[in-house]
Parts: sequence; C-alpha cells; structure tokens
Amino acid sequence: MRSLWRAVRVFLLGLSLASLSLSGASRFHIPPHDQVARVARFVAHQVDWASMATISTHKPVVGQPFSNVFSVSDGPRGSGSGVPYMYLTRMEISVQDLEVSPVASLSMSLAQTDYCRQQSFDPQSPLCAHIILSGSVQEVNGTEAEFAKKALFTRHPEMIEWPSDHNWFFAKFNITQVWVLDYFGGVKTVTPDEYFQATPYRKHH
Repeated sequence: MRSLWRAVRVFLLGLSLASLSLSGASRFHIPPHDQVARVARFVAHQVDWASMATISTHKPVVGQPFSNVFSVSDGPRGSGSGVPYMYLTRMEISVQDLEVSPVASLSMSLAQTDYCRQQSFDPQSPLCAHIILSGSVQEVNGTEAEFAKKALFTRHPEMIEWPSDHNWFFAKFNITQVWVLDYFGGVKTVTPDEYFQATPYRKHH
C-alpha cells in the first residue's frame, strides 16, 4: 500500500510540474542572440538532461572521450541558479571515470525542448541554440545538497524511487568556461562570471 501511495504521489507531482512548465512557457522567451550569457543561462535552465563527456578509464577506450546522458537541473522551474546539479552513483561507468579525473564537459541544446522543432530548426543549426560547459564534477553536501535535491526531485520526480542501495549522491558541475552557438558567425565564449551574472529570461509585461 505504501509503494502504491508513493507511486500516486510521484504521478501527481509530475502532473503539477507539467502544468507549471506549460504556464511558464507562455511567460518567458529566449533572449536575443547577441546577449550570449543570457542565452547560455536560458538553455541551461530549460533542459532536463545533458550529454556529459568524461575521459574514459575503461578498456578498450582508456584515455578517449566518453559521452553519456545524465539528468540535470539548475533549480526548480523559474528559479535557475545556473549550476547544473546531478544525482549520481559510483556504480555508473562515467562516474567511475570522474573518480580518476573529475574534468568533463556538458552539452545542452534547445533541441531537447520543443523550441527548435516548433521553429523548424535542425538540431545542428546555429539557430537551435546550444551550449557546451567545460569544467569538473564535484560532490556537494549540506545546504547545497539540499538545494540540489529540491532542484532535481522537482523536475525528475522518478528519482525519489530509485534504489537506495545504489548509494546515490548529489553533485554539481563546476563551470570553468562556457561555449555558446546561438546564431551564425561561429561559437562564442562566456566566462563563468559573465554567465552567473546574467539573468536567463525576462517576463512579458
């Protein structure tokens, strides 16, 4: 009975989040392409997952880039911090890479949302804004872990039910450089300071 009640709770939470997401879509829009740091923050907040590339420690590809999919969240909808948080287990192959070398990169794209499809933008088109974050992955504790939990569990409610014997922990991506492709003319770079000082969206008046 308890497991049934937990499943119902997760289902209802998912429905409420979907409703919030739809209402939020009508209030916000992508920043102008020349406001590069804002575009980066917008993309990082809109997506729910990212492709993370690590340096492989596994044969036969030791030392080569290894890309894998991870659920991410920089905060509850409408309250993005800019910091991508993840829920990880050391049983996972990429996390084992990170224990040897924590350096990684995260790729995120508005192709992961409905935006590019609605605009008829191909995922590889510069108009389909995407970002690459360079940096490293670090476990978080205390108050920051509590924020990470709220950020992830509100947007990925299934995580609540993941097996406890996997020893899950919360981690963040420490950003050292931001690469943005959101228009013609080539990739642009944004410093961490510029990235965190930017606001990802503005409300319509």
